[in-house]
Amino acid sequence: MIATTDTFGRAPRAGTAHTPTTTSPPPPPPRGIRVPRIGTSVALTAAVMVSSAPSLLPRPAVTQALFTGVVMAGALAVVWSARRVVGPRPPGRLRPRAWSVGVGTLIAIDSLYTNTLWQNRLRIAMDVDTVGWGYAVDVAGGAACVTLALCGLGRLATTILGALGVGRSLVLIAIAGLLSYAVAAPAVRSAVSDSLSASNSASDDAVTAPHGSARSGAPDSLVPWNTLGREGRKFATGGVDPETVRTYVGLDSAPTLEERVELAVADMERAGAFGRNVVVVAIPTGSGWVDENAVSGAENRFGGDVATVAMQYSNKPSWATFLFAENDARRSANALVRAVAARAARESTPPSVVVYGQSLGAVAGSDAYLSLRQSNRIICGAVWAGPPAGAVNTEGATVLANSSDPVVQWSADLLWSPPNTTSSPRDAPTPMWLPIVSFVQTSVDLAAALDVDAGHGHRYGTGQGTSMPWCR
Repeated sequence: MIATTDTFGRAPRAGTAHTPTTTSPPPPPPRGIRVPRIGTSVALTAAVMVSSAPSLLPRPAVTQALFTGVVMAGALAVVWSARRVVGPRPPGRLRPRAWSVGVGTLIAIDSLYTNTLWQNRLRIAMDVDTVGWGYAVDVAGGAACVTLALCGLGRLATTILGALGVGRSLVLIAIAGLLSYAVAAPAVRSAVSDSLSASNSASDDAVTAPHGSARSGAPDSLVPWNTLGREGRKFATGGVDPETVRTYVGLDSAPTLEERVELAVADMERAGAFGRNVVVVAIPTGSGWVDENAVSGAENRFGGDVATVAMQYSNKPSWATFLFAENDARRSANALVRAVAARAARESTPPSVVVYGQSLGAVAGSDAYLSLRQSNRIICGAVWAGPPAGAVNTEGATVLANSSDPVVQWSADLLWSPPNTTSSPRDAPTPMWLPIVSFVQTSVDLAAALDVDAGHGHRYGTGQGTSMPWCR
C-alpha cells in the first residue's frame, strides 16, 4: 500500500480520503442570436432617422444607401469609443434589450418609408420619375452592406494596431502621414492639375470656330480659337444670333492677368462691343463656365443690342477654386470690370455695364460691383444667381436663388440657425430646419446640386438674363 502525503509533506489522517482542490470551468458562452445592447440600438436608430430626414433634392437609392451606411457606421464607432472610455459594463437584461431592438426597428422602417414619400414629393415638383417601395428596400440593403464593410475595415485596423502596440502604431501613422504629405499629395495634385489642363485644352469636334466678326475665336479675332479652352469655345459659339457680341479670353490666351484683361478689351473694341447699348461682364465659375441660359436671356432681353465679355481665371472646379484660389477669382473679376467700365466711359454715348455671376462668379464679382457702383454711373446693376450663403454682398443687386439650391443655404450657421429663404422663390417642398441634421443633409445635397433641370437646385434658367436691369 502506498502512503500519500499532502502539499506540506504530511500524511492524511485515518478515515479521510484525499481529494485534490480543483477550479470549476467557466460556463460556456450562451448560444443563439446575440441581442444588441440598448446603447447600440439607440445609436443605430438615431443614425437611420438622421440620414432619412428630408433633403432639398431627390437622391438615387445608391446615394441614400451610402449616406445611411456611413452614418450608421459612425454611430457604431461612437458607441464603441464610449465603451472603451467608460470601461466594460454588463450588457443588461435580455427583455429591455429586445424591446429596444424591436422599437428601434419599427422607427427605422417608418423613417425609410417617410423618406420615400418625401422623395416622391420632390420628384413630382421637379418633374422627375417617382420611386416605389423598392427604393426603401434598396436603401436598407445597401446601407447594411456599407455598414458591415466599414465596421469590418475598422475591426481589421484596430486588430493590426493592437498587434503592433501603441508605440509602433504611432510611428507607423506618423510615417504614413509624412509620406502622404511629401509624396502622395504632390503627385495627386500634379496629376489632377495635368488632367484638368488637358481637359480644358481638349477640343470638341462638334464645336467649330465662329465665322462672324462679333465672336472671339473668329478668323479676324485677336483671341486665337485654340486658346479659348473648352468652356470658352462653347461660349463663343452659343446663341441664336451670331451678330451678338461675345468676347472670351482663356487662360492660355495670354500669360498674365494684365495681358488677358488688355486682350479682352482690345477684342471687344474690334468686335464693336462698346457701340452696343448694354455690355454684360460675365464672371465665370471656377472652370471658366458661363451659363448659356444667362447669356441667351440677356440677348433676348436687350433685343441683341448687347455685348457679353468673360475671362477665365481657373480651370479647376468651382469648389476647389473657392477653397484654394478664391483671391484669384476676385482679382480677375475686379480687373476686368474696372477695365471694361473705364473703356466704356470713353464713348460719346457710353453703354450701360451690367455685372453678372453665378455661384463662385457671384462671389468674385460682388467686390468689384460694390466698389464701383457708387462712383461710376456706367455700372448699371448686377445679377447674382445661386450665390453661396454669406459669401456675397447682395446690396443693390438682383439675386436669383432657388429654394432647393443647397449652395445658397449651406453655411456653418446652418448648424444652429435656420437659413434665410425670404428672397428664394419656392420651387419645391422645403424641409423643416433641424439643428445639425439640416447641415448634414444640405452638405450631402451639394454633391447633386447640378443634377437637376433649370429652375431647381443650382440650375438657373434664362431668367438670369431677362432679369438684368435696363437703365435707359
